[in-house]
Amino acid sequence: MSKYKVAFIGLGVMGYPMAGFLASSGYSVCVYNRTTSKAQAWVKQYGGRYATTPADAVIDADFVFACVGNDDDLRSVTVGEAGAFKSMTTDSIFVDHTTASANVARELAATATELGFGFLDAPVSGGQAGAENGALTVMCGGHDAIFDRAKPLIDCFAKSAQLMGSSGAGQLTKMVNQICIAGLVQSLSEGVAFAQKAGLDAKQVFDVIGKGAAQSWQMDNRHETMIDGKFDYGFAVDWMRKDLSLCFEEAQSNGSMLPVAQLVDSYYEEVQASGGNRWDTSSLVTRLSGENTKT
Repeated sequence: MSKYKVAFIGLGVMGYPMAGFLASSGYSVCVYNRTTSKAQAWVKQYGGRYATTPADAVIDADFVFACVGNDDDLRSVTVGEAGAFKSMTTDSIFVDHTTASANVARELAATATELGFGFLDAPVSGGQAGAENGALTVMCGGHDAIFDRAKPLIDCFAKSAQLMGSSGAGQLTKMVNQICIAGLVQSLSEGVAFAQKAGLDAKQVFDVIGKGAAQSWQMDNRHETMIDGKFDYGFAVDWMRKDLSLCFEEAQSNGSMLPVAQLVDSYYEEVQASGGNRWDTSSLVTRLSGENTKT
């Protein structure tokens, strides 16, 4: 049994199983969630305890993990009233798995340094399935020594964790990830729709081309559900549009051009307008197949 005390803030579809893997690995975990009933359910399943504020959750914690919605949520649970930073101990480490802006990562890292503890921005990729299977990819920004201390705990729910550079580099890497996914999902959607309209057995088509140069994680994991018109298997359209907005803000400041990502974002806006806010990102195919409801 590890002697480390751990706090986990945010028990959504990602945070809930991630915190569970830490508890199952022998760490003493205290959780906080804005909806207390979710924290109570987690404690019933995994043990440990829950707190009613982030500040209370992190008392005496050696490591604090967070996975919340956006920059505003992150500031609220860290530097807001009853935020975690009010109770963090010297030499403890805060690991943020929220997909947020690089600016807020740098801001909170600087505040943490002033207060005497470490900070990593560490967004994840792999979706709900990756979180539930302990197979996430984690992209980190921060100091080497802080990453080295935190990595054994991150490995409890990750298949890969790498330090990408200084504070903010994890978030920037996640932006690259989302830019690439946007194009991949649109291309896969077009391929699915084309195969269907051409009268081919679409599942057979993707079984064949999935063994060649067109293969991707999206193809392996989403082509069958896209063909079947099922879109409740992962990352929601609302979340993707939030992430892409971060990419566009950063691109504006660094001079990058993202024409394909911007086009795909407009397609996701159409999916939202048809009621697909909570469908997963593969629902792009509905624009091409004539589908407007989930089956």
